[in-house]
Amino acid sequence: MNFPVVGMIGGGQLARMAHQAGIPLGIRFKLLADTPQDSAAQVVSDVVLGDYRDLDTLRRFAAGCDVITFDHEHVPTEHLRALEADGIAVRPGPEALVNAQDKGVMRAKLDSIGVPCPRHRIVADPADVTAFADEGTGYPVVLKTVRGGYDGKGVWVVDDEQEAQAPFLAGVPVLAEEKVDFVRELAANVVRSPSGQAVAYPVVESVQENGVCAEVTAPAPDLDPALSDEAQQLALRIAGDLGIVGHLAVELFQTRDGRILVNELAMRPHNSGHWTQDGAVTSQFENHLRAVLDLPLGDPRPRARWTVMVNVLGGDYPDMYHAFLHCMARDPGLRIHMYGKDVKPGRKVGHVNVFGDDLDDVRERARHAAAYLRGTITE
Repeated sequence: MNFPVVGMIGGGQLARMAHQAGIPLGIRFKLLADTPQDSAAQVVSDVVLGDYRDLDTLRRFAAGCDVITFDHEHVPTEHLRALEADGIAVRPGPEALVNAQDKGVMRAKLDSIGVPCPRHRIVADPADVTAFADEGTGYPVVLKTVRGGYDGKGVWVVDDEQEAQAPFLAGVPVLAEEKVDFVRELAANVVRSPSGQAVAYPVVESVQENGVCAEVTAPAPDLDPALSDEAQQLALRIAGDLGIVGHLAVELFQTRDGRILVNELAMRPHNSGHWTQDGAVTSQFENHLRAVLDLPLGDPRPRARWTVMVNVLGGDYPDMYHAFLHCMARDPGLRIHMYGKDVKPGRKVGHVNVFGDDLDDVRERARHAAAYLRGTITE
């Protein structure tokens, strides 16, 4: 067998689902995980346990891999440059990935290529936050540590200088942004290969709760076609200008005056694209693998008029298997994806996809199943 070997750094649910997508392609999968209990380590046969922050570990892991890609964006940039210098294909590469690793770098790069963003700048201390507020729309102000934040972690919405002290305690640079008055959050997901081929999925609406993605509707309901096209073209331009290889999620604000502003970037399969597993001809996971191997990309078109994805978050009901059986029996049309994780309050442990022609019906079924799995409803 001479099919390629994909080395995935990170053992979370994104790696688990990418492995699943790679099986029909004949791809051999090698995983660098923290523990044997990691979500992907439970299902991948070739698992190396080690610290992704250690360069020697990365070099040993990369031996025998045709390409390296990622379940997360936390591998040190200098280590990725060292792997590239060793002749190892790293996709996305370090010069692209740093824009997802460092929010300050990302904002500077997006500014340089003319991408619309919220008003922002790096701030030195709480007094500088007040100065930033006074320069624009005042408080509240959004503060973000430039590295390490995800799912609401490392993000604060502050109403005064006193509240602005907390982000500086970590001793890392802090980015201040205006708090955008938006109608809703959108996401534009695209995939780009090294040869420059690219595809765009329908723009979706995402709903966040406590900084965590709770629900995604594809396509975004009642979105003006011109604004949808603008969002897709913007995401494709970002992917090209930043030299991204693989999947790119561009999280967007739709403002009340009809604009879109870029909130965040993710250079890997993304929660806003989970709906594609069941609702698109080719999932984000398969297309990410195709892209990093420079295979022809698959069709991103939706299979049904509507697909709704609802995340299953852990609650106080640890026995999810019995709830899982109930949901399957109640609604055979559900697509339930579980991650093999221990149930902890607020933790992403799975998601539900439902597709069909009636948005209200699809949305109600997905929400009901996720709530039953979590234990917030019992019938």
